[in-house]
Amino acid sequence: MSRPDAARLTGPMTAGMTLVLGSTGKTGRRVVRQLRARGLPTRPASRSGEAHFDWRDRATWPAVLRDVRAAYLVAPEDADLAAEFVKTATAAGVERFVALSGRGVDVWAQREGADQSMIATEHAVRDSGAEWSIMRANNFAQNFSEDLYHAPLLAGRLALPTGGVPEPFVDADDLAEVAVALLTEDGHAGRTYELSGPRAVSYAEAVDIIARVSGRPMRFVELTPAEYEAELRAGGVEDPWVGLLSSLFEVTREGILAEPVDGVRQVLNREPADFESYVAAAVAAGAWR
Repeated sequence: MSRPDAARLTGPMTAGMTLVLGSTGKTGRRVVRQLRARGLPTRPASRSGEAHFDWRDRATWPAVLRDVRAAYLVAPEDADLAAEFVKTATAAGVERFVALSGRGVDVWAQREGADQSMIATEHAVRDSGAEWSIMRANNFAQNFSEDLYHAPLLAGRLALPTGGVPEPFVDADDLAEVAVALLTEDGHAGRTYELSGPRAVSYAEAVDIIARVSGRPMRFVELTPAEYEAELRAGGVEDPWVGLLSSLFEVTREGILAEPVDGVRQVLNREPADFESYVAAAVAAGAWR
């Protein structure tokens, strides 16, 4: 029996298993929570998740793909694995992919030494023959409370080479809600959505807001790219990662991420959460105690 043409796969996917890769990560765990809140069969998968999945261990792929109709993809570190996994998934019967990517990926992926994993994942789902949707997101507001910038803020100093250029940080809860809509509703096949918050704030302003609302002393320090790379190396970051992290801020300084976009509103028919609302909720949850 032949596989259904992707063009006909336009109905809502409220039945069948949804696979969530990176299920213990910042976006994946939120996608799992929202799917389960709707009572939908969900398989969270990661190296330490409910279903064991490792991009580099192909023996873990078949079990997580069993009976899956829709899959949420977070790009692998090894860009070459994206196409192979998507091909395996479509052969196993996956009919819909939702891939997380980044705003400006089509610009910075062309630069020497740039990470190719997101753009490779985009190409893989577009070429899959299945339904696909792509989310190109701004940096997450939650980077300040859960990840990259959390420890520096607790220490009282966040230092980055942003050039003072603002960014409309997207709330990861909004992104997860968009992902669930793309995974379960019709009308999104073959579309790429750019997702941001409603207002751009500079990193300095973001730190000021967090300091004021949390009552914790914090400051932002603007670095040159050379100073930033020196601080990374002093902190034990290896050279390949130093180059990659530094190149990401080139995109910030060039303003590629600076303008708000309306992808959240297009999908959810509401405005995205603003940075102040995110900070209030994070403070209430004890993020910077």
